[in-house]
Amino acid sequence: MSGIIGKKIGMTSIFDETGKQVACTVIEAGPCVVTQVKTIDNDGYQAVQLGYGNKKEKNTSKALLGHFEKASTEPKRKLVEFRDAFSEAKLGDVVTSEIFNLGDKIAVTGQSKGKGFQGVVKRHGFAGVGGQTHGQHNRLRSPGSLGACSTPSRVMKGMKMGGRMGNDRVKQSNMRIVSVLHDKNLIFVKGSIPGHNGSLIIIEK
Repeated sequence: MSGIIGKKIGMTSIFDETGKQVACTVIEAGPCVVTQVKTIDNDGYQAVQLGYGNKKEKNTSKALLGHFEKASTEPKRKLVEFRDAFSEAKLGDVVTSEIFNLGDKIAVTGQSKGKGFQGVVKRHGFAGVGGQTHGQHNRLRSPGSLGACSTPSRVMKGMKMGGRMGNDRVKQSNMRIVSVLHDKNLIFVKGSIPGHNGSLIIIEK
């Protein structure tokens, strides 16, 4: 398995080989720098750590500054490990969108948009209680009953209620690459992906 760190640029649409209009997401895939190579002998497992996006030195700890100096690169904004990937990689190597080709299937992981505190109608798809007539006063979008009365005299765990919605780590699999622009490190993925424009995402092959 190989992968890369990228940034969600936004959505657009292109025409595929059959002339059909396809909605897709534009992703800037890399360039990423190999900041650490982990081996079974030293670390107990094999992995490659990639860094993406530059960061100011004044906002980076001294420990991380030394970590990046070993790889002869500037401080990076995001670090991600990819297990059993890039077996020939060396410290300081640059990984670009060249690892992806047209038609590849990928998995994209990102942080979904935060929606704030939401009620049960929006959060869980409840229908609401009753109609707008029959004396209903202010319970149209209410969750209704939360459980029994004297037994068990409490609300059971897992009850679907209002609360914070969104801002979760979401992984979408089997997404197809419909176009690539290697000179600009851009890949076009069919459909939408989690996160707002400009958010960092992890792309796995």
